[in-house]
Amino acid sequence: MKKRSGEHPFGDAGQLILLAVFLVIWAADSFFLHASTFLSDYLPLWIRLLILGVALVVALLLFKSGHVVVEHRERPEGVMVTGAFRYVRHPLYLASMLTYLGLAVSTMSILCFVLLVPIFVFHNYIASYEERLLEEKFGEEYRRYKKRTRKWIFGIGKEHPVS
Repeated sequence: MKKRSGEHPFGDAGQLILLAVFLVIWAADSFFLHASTFLSDYLPLWIRLLILGVALVVALLLFKSGHVVVEHRERPEGVMVTGAFRYVRHPLYLASMLTYLGLAVSTMSILCFVLLVPIFVFHNYIASYEERLLEEKFGEEYRRYKKRTRKWIFGIGKEHPVS
């Protein structure tokens, strides 16, 4: 088991496995088997692609803004409260899940919608694990942040500190 670095020891591997499983099922069902894509007959392609586009744009913005915690050689010192972290505590995980959702909607694959459940459960599990580590590291500062910032859904309309 990996040293407690702020991330779940199996977080990266789990995400890669879920990504591979999702992409294989999505591609196979959407383009070859069509086992569960019958709902696509009821939602026009342009609407599905519009939803995919919006999901990907929001995911890209979340990823770009949230990636600050992993892209620098040294992680930021305190609790991140700027950028996407002003609105949601886990912008990178949310970006990932929005991408999955957009792909599932684009072809209306019921198999992929079903697969979103374990993907969400896994992301929620590793996010909760990481939050416990952050509470240990930052104490009351992180607990205050948790009270004013939502875990998954944007906390628009909530008061945010000016940083």
